[in-house]
Parts: sequence; structure tokens; C-alpha cells
Amino acid sequence: MEVAKIGIVTVSDRASRGEYEDLGGPALGEWFEKAISSKWEPVARVIPDEQNIIEDTLRSLANVEGCCLIVTTGGTGPAVRDVTPEATEEVCERMMPGFGELMRQISLKYVPTAILSRQTAGICGGALIVNLPGKPSAIAETLDELFPAIPYCVDLIGGPRLESYESVVKVFRPKGK
Repeated sequence: MEVAKIGIVTVSDRASRGEYEDLGGPALGEWFEKAISSKWEPVARVIPDEQNIIEDTLRSLANVEGCCLIVTTGGTGPAVRDVTPEATEEVCERMMPGFGELMRQISLKYVPTAILSRQTAGICGGALIVNLPGKPSAIAETLDELFPAIPYCVDLIGGPRLESYESVVKVFRPKGK
């Protein structure tokens, strides 16, 4: 069975300089460890809020490291330095707007400021890139509802089969897939 590589990218000026503990990246890794039953390995990066660095990192994870899924945390708000969605759009051949729509719906259950989020997703080569929230609790809330669709999307773009522990999250695939 092929080992799936999952890129985990924390976008934060302070965390990249060591001034702030990265909580988002480890929260992502913990959620995947708990949820994914198939073989996978993380490819983690902590980078500053610089569009060219984000773009280079996403391209490298997709095209050099061979990640089938890349998740980012941070940089999706309306602040001037929040450029993760722009970087994602720049590197992707196709955008997947349903992911961002669903993420905002999920977050609106918890905070009215979810409408300020610019989270998005798209396809870069053979990788699905998803911009997730920055707070660890929001990451888990979002992935609990978003992840069921991710493995089938990875299937459709030619990636390795991702399976889950159904007690944590049940993956959806059409019958016979």
C-alpha cells in the first residue's frame, strides 16, 4: 500500500521566527493521526506570511515531495498580511470553492466572525490544497465535517487511497469506489 504524504503548513510570521509556539500544525498532525487508518506521513513546514514563500512551499510539497493532500493553517483572514488564499489560488490549476463554502458554514456554528474567513481549496498537480482555520479547536471542528469528502477528492486526482477510523470520521465514497 502506498504511503500518503500529507503536507502540513503553518503560515505565521511569529511562529516562523520562533516568537510564538506553532499550535496549528501540531493540531493538524494530531487530528490526522487520530482519524487516518491508512499509511501516511506528515511533511511539515512553518513559514512566514509571505506570498512568494507560501507559493514556493505549496508547489514544492505538491510537485517535489509528492504530497496528495496539503493543509494550511493561518493567513486566511482579512488582515493585510493574510495572503494564504492568494498564494493557494496562484499555484492551483483548479479551484474547489465548495470546500471554502462548507468551512465557513461549519465555523458560523461557533463564531459570527466566520464570515471574515477567506479559506479556499484547489488542485495543484496531484495534490488537494485546503486552507484551514488557525485555531486548534477550529481545525478539529472543521476537519470533523470536511474530511469525509477529502479522500474521494484525492482518489479523483490520482492520489493514494486514504482510509479513516470510522469511529472518528466516516469517509464518503460513492458505492463501488
